[in-house]
Amino acid sequence: MKLKSFLVSCCIALSGMYLPVYAQSEGNFVHEDMLQNLQNGDKAALLMVHFGTTHDDTRAVTIDAINQKAKDEFPQLDFREAYTSRIIMRKLSKRGVRKLNPVEALAQLKAEGYTHVIVQSTNIIDGIEMESLRKDIDMMKPLFKEIRLGMPLLYSPEDYKQVIDCLKEKSKEKTFTILVGHGTYTPATAQYAMLDYMLQTEGYSDFAVGTVEGYPTFDNAIGKLKGQKKIKQVQLLPFMFVAGDHAKNDIAVDMKEVLEKEGYEVTALMEGLGEQPAIQQIYIDHIRFIIKHKQIDIVQKKINYANGKEL
Repeated sequence: MKLKSFLVSCCIALSGMYLPVYAQSEGNFVHEDMLQNLQNGDKAALLMVHFGTTHDDTRAVTIDAINQKAKDEFPQLDFREAYTSRIIMRKLSKRGVRKLNPVEALAQLKAEGYTHVIVQSTNIIDGIEMESLRKDIDMMKPLFKEIRLGMPLLYSPEDYKQVIDCLKEKSKEKTFTILVGHGTYTPATAQYAMLDYMLQTEGYSDFAVGTVEGYPTFDNAIGKLKGQKKIKQVQLLPFMFVAGDHAKNDIAVDMKEVLEKEGYEVTALMEGLGEQPAIQQIYIDHIRFIIKHKQIDIVQKKINYANGKEL
């Protein structure tokens, strides 16, 4: 009995030490190191996928910065990049800058003899951009031995907590902070509401989340602001990877003017999330995780259950 108790205690202690990995892997991933399975002749690459931006200033400190960080952290993987916004790609093309979309980038990797690919996007939530990326990957999967897709910034509850730890550093005394996300028209917008809820439960009542095109709305965030009677100073913080068009127009102009008309002293912080090293590190950790873990095929999992088997 003493030995059994000792082993149980050890398991509890170890699970606490490795909680972030355990929480993300439980039920959805199994441990399988992709790089350890490479055979003679196999080639592995890392494809970083970004929505993109036409603003050179914010690209340099966000997209270019995390690309370089990924190159430095994973020298064993050859680096490639892709953009998903066709509008941005078209505008850049007129300036003589060509960016590949994910299908084009994967096709090029295939032509160059790559057999294994890790794909990591800099999406904030698991929304329509991730859905589109998964469809692109599914179309190209038969061309490779294996393609793995890492998670967006917000996936597990531990991701949310890490992001909140980063955001709280932006708080100011007697100032209300509104995080402005892009938002989406799909149910995935609930992820912004989850962040807002977790901010409140963690005790950060001087924060609120609003979106440009989803829920919670900017009006919802203003409603919370008005509940803080003694606060007259507000800072608007883009909850976006890059501080591009939405940040420079919707946030720094339109939303700022709305609050100023309400009598608030407003500062718009033109800083994308991707500028923060701690935020970049979350994405890097997601890459490291997906290299060593394989996502479970839910269809195969149900087949196994039907046949009385479990993974």
